Amino acid sequence: MGQSVNYRIAVRALCEFTAREGDLDLRFTPAPSAQEGMAGHRTVVSRRGPEYLSELALAGSYQGLLVAGRADGYDPALNLLEEIKTHRGDVKRIPHNHRLLHWAQVKVYGWLLCDEYQLDQIDLAVVYYNVLSQQETPFRERFGADALRQFFELQCSRFLAWAEQETDHRLARDLSLTQMQFPWPTFRKGQRQLANEVYRAARDGRTLMAQATTGIGKTLGTLFPQLKAFPEQQLDRLFFLTAKTPGRQLALDALASLRAEQPDMPLRVLEHVARDKACEHPDRACNGESCPLASGFYDRLPAARKAALERRWLSRQAVRDTALTHGICPYYLSQELCRWSDIVVADYNYYFDMTALLYSLTVVNDWRVTLLVDEAHNLIERGRGMYTAELDQGNFHALRKSAPSALKSPLDRVNRHWNQLHRDQQSDYQIYPAIADLFVLSLQKAVSAITDHLSDQPDGNDAALLRFYLDALLFCRLAEQHGPHSLFDITRRQLGRRTLSTLCLRNIVPAPFLRDRFTVAHSTTLFSATLSPQHYHADLLGLPQDTQWLDVESPFNAEQLQVRFVSNLSTRYQHRAESLQPITQLMAQQFRERPGNYLAFFSSYAYLQQVLDTFRSVWPDIPVREQSRQMNEAQREAFLEGFTEDTRCIGFAVLGGAFGEGIDLPGKRLVGAFIATLGLPQVNPVTEEIKTRMQAMFGKGYDYAYLYPGLQKVVQAAGRVIRTTEDQGVVWLLDDRFGQLAVRQLLPGWWQPKRHRLEQQPAPDTIQSLFPE
Repeated sequence: MGQSVNYRIAVRALCEFTAREGDLDLRFTPAPSAQEGMAGHRTVVSRRGPEYLSELALAGSYQGLLVAGRADGYDPALNLLEEIKTHRGDVKRIPHNHRLLHWAQVKVYGWLLCDEYQLDQIDLAVVYYNVLSQQETPFRERFGADALRQFFELQCSRFLAWAEQETDHRLARDLSLTQMQFPWPTFRKGQRQLANEVYRAARDGRTLMAQATTGIGKTLGTLFPQLKAFPEQQLDRLFFLTAKTPGRQLALDALASLRAEQPDMPLRVLEHVARDKACEHPDRACNGESCPLASGFYDRLPAARKAALERRWLSRQAVRDTALTHGICPYYLSQELCRWSDIVVADYNYYFDMTALLYSLTVVNDWRVTLLVDEAHNLIERGRGMYTAELDQGNFHALRKSAPSALKSPLDRVNRHWNQLHRDQQSDYQIYPAIADLFVLSLQKAVSAITDHLSDQPDGNDAALLRFYLDALLFCRLAEQHGPHSLFDITRRQLGRRTLSTLCLRNIVPAPFLRDRFTVAHSTTLFSATLSPQHYHADLLGLPQDTQWLDVESPFNAEQLQVRFVSNLSTRYQHRAESLQPITQLMAQQFRERPGNYLAFFSSYAYLQQVLDTFRSVWPDIPVREQSRQMNEAQREAFLEGFTEDTRCIGFAVLGGAFGEGIDLPGKRLVGAFIATLGLPQVNPVTEEIKTRMQAMFGKGYDYAYLYPGLQKVVQAAGRVIRTTEDQGVVWLLDDRFGQLAVRQLLPGWWQPKRHRLEQQPAPDTIQSLFPE
């Protein structure tokens, strides 16, 4: 113990890195909860004698590596060291690779004890305790101290080789970042201002909200300063979090431009994608008996991990190529690489979701991380979705018919209480102030019964049972945290003579769930073209009180974009029939004056179709394109490919849909937009309740529920027109409410909207003559 210490590691972490063997096995086997695990440990310890030493602190070193931890228990009279593991179901179902890991841990503890107590040999045992039957199943073996020392030194030497490599990487990475230069001769207008504030936030450990219009290079303007702050702030990881795939690609492109300036930059960049996009065999289960890429996964992981990190640039394709070369699963290789990459580019949910991988790694490893949240205005709705749970009674009834007989009673109890929830409901949709305790209790008992069933019979279960189980688990967990931040609502429907309902715990303020995510990060920068007003996003996301605000100077000017609002046109629901002719007349007139590509945005598919039908009937010679419901990715790409430098058409789209943000049509690919709506959410019981809650919580119910979300979509849609400092375009705001001061104050400051009044419209059969060929 007199050696100098260069590295420290916990016993469990050491063994998880060096001693895992065998298959990847993700067959669902319910594990004891944390509370059950602690209670199980206490029970086992209570059965031992008075001399039994529990939670025994042990430590030892090897060539500058300090290994420490707490052994579960040691009986001096028996010279027996025990590792206690709680489980459910048949002990034979504990995967082989788990058993090997448990034995590795107890063997390391065994050597540390032998070294400290100067023992020649010791008995080691892994004791499996069933939390249901309260039965212990011990596996015991005697080891000599020399054999345990050799095992310990083998694990340490494996880790040290990796740790020294990681230290060298860290030093080289930080030196490289110190020398890194901005990849372009000059910053764009506003980009330097953004970069300076992002650097200060990273330096000071603050949260920054940066509103910056498209065209200044926000992605590069945030990545560059964050990376420059790494060496001084001793940062471990940067997570670039995106709402959609295009944002992920923009981040990779910006990082590639930095890499091009310094090709030997030892920066590890990982693009982490969803499991369903990375899976090679979606028809197979994640275990060695079913999937060849799960068989022997941990045996081949070290070589695959080493090869991947030597590549440094770990795009989705690079990870896939490396994984398949070594015969392992690309997705779970990518999960492993999240532990060792300097930058991880991934979807929001990998940090903000309830079971987020990147967040849990940050907490467990005590990393100093910095976050870049791209298009951060999306995080409100995405956050709401992450903390919402729904149960459908139709699916539940189908499950009851096929469920095992042992589950019939608890599921029947759930159904009885479920029916009582909506029995006296006065309307098809109703919001309730609280969740009935008896229903939640019955659901918790059903979850417990299903857990026991899956523990005893993990194979051959209906997929519907597992889906309901996971949905019910989430519902119960969120029910325990129910408060003003969420609604409990019931939607009732009639199916023949039977009344069914859907229960929803609907989050409307994600702040209580997201707040800790921001607190754990060393610094966070949230950026978007639409983050106004600041307090709206800060309140709903749970940002720190000292969050900084930056409204970046726009590189564009009012001469580039003509913004016109129509003062005598209403697109309110009750006025839509009268709006069809004037809207189509204005669109046709603008197209004739400046032929080119336009996008026209409407509040719904129904309204879109009404305007489109009118437009086609009166101006059949003007080419149109149409966004249809449920377009897949290929159809969306085909829609956008129709907007080229040489085409002339008007694309009809829904505001807030796939084409309202995140698309890039620079130059002549898009010269204008028509926005025939304020984008306000529908007036319905949910939105009205949100308004009421927002009024009580923040004092601005209508603005928080309707106005801010609506105008955010408008500004995003209008932002498709001007993408570079050379672009010229026009935006028509087609509703008289755009003339209201409260509305205009929420529009970008560099816009200079001009009032336009529609003239008396001629009869439809004479309109075409206004536009001679």
